Amino acid sequence: MSTNQQPKVAIVTGASRGIGTAIAQRLAKDGFAVAVNYASSAGGADALVGAIREAGGKAVAVQADVSKPDDVRRMFEITERELGKVDVLVNNAGVMKPTPLADTSDALYDQTFDINVRGTFNTLREAATRLNDGGRIVNFSTSVLALNLPGYGIYTATKAAVEAFTRVFAKELRGRNITVNAVAPGPIATALFLEGKSDEQIETFAKMPPLQRLGEPEDVAGVVAFLVGPDASWVNGQTLRANGGLA
Repeated sequence: MSTNQQPKVAIVTGASRGIGTAIAQRLAKDGFAVAVNYASSAGGADALVGAIREAGGKAVAVQADVSKPDDVRRMFEITERELGKVDVLVNNAGVMKPTPLADTSDALYDQTFDINVRGTFNTLREAATRLNDGGRIVNFSTSVLALNLPGYGIYTATKAAVEAFTRVFAKELRGRNITVNAVAPGPIATALFLEGKSDEQIETFAKMPPLQRLGEPEDVAGVVAFLVGPDASWVNGQTLRANGGLA
């Protein structure tokens, strides 16, 4: 972290719950001023901002639908006005609704690609002109991409696109000392993962990694903290598979 009094600024999308909340909490603990983005869960975002401030940190809640370019532009503008110019972007917002391809509606296809792919595209495009030199970008993929699980075709297709964005954008930012990486978690014990699964299904997923447990949001937050910190300054254009050895 910088030794001056002005903290570095991080935007975490989809930060009102689950992995996003853990990331925002960890970055605040590490000294970042955090913009807590949410699409609709204002209560969760406000509670998180309150907790960060109570612990002595700086944070602001910012409503924005990342699939909408105007919302993303406004998110950066509010963050700059309230906290300062952005140093770190964490593209955590995402949707996952496992459905066989033959049963996938046009609406579900559009929603999944709009949030997971267009949302990442919108924030990367905005970050290209707004992020401080020396900044850090962390996108979110998934370790499901390597498993080819039935029902996850649309979801994994969106994350394959995110990994492609990550590799190419890292090269497009040449000369600005900005790193662009992705994290690909395995099964993580969040509402997004647990929703709609039976106890038996959850137990099956928990036994898949050699470490024989589901990951916790804090496991992923630690990886993100590494990628946006000084020790990862030579890691660029990579996807780090934080999955307990699952794949």
